[in-house]
Amino acid sequence: MPSLLVGSVGVGLLLLAFALNLVKRLSESSPAYLAMNIVGALMAAWYAWEGNAVPFVILELVWALTAFVRLILIIKKGSPT
Repeated sequence: MPSLLVGSVGVGLLLLAFALNLVKRLSESSPAYLAMNIVGALMAAWYAWEGNAVPFVILELVWALTAFVRLILIIKKGSPT
């Protein structure tokens, strides 16, 4: 049951971020959008791991990694050099 809850919350975060982006409430480069994608994808990856769904583990880890890299680049760009 805990893994189902984790997976459901994770997918919910991904869908919420997507919906907020569609209605122009969050941009694709906003830290909140990227954080929701990172956390949601990691939670979904954990759920997929628990279910031995390796292709989805890979998908979610790549999703989280790309969002994380984008977040780091945005943070570095916004900081004074």
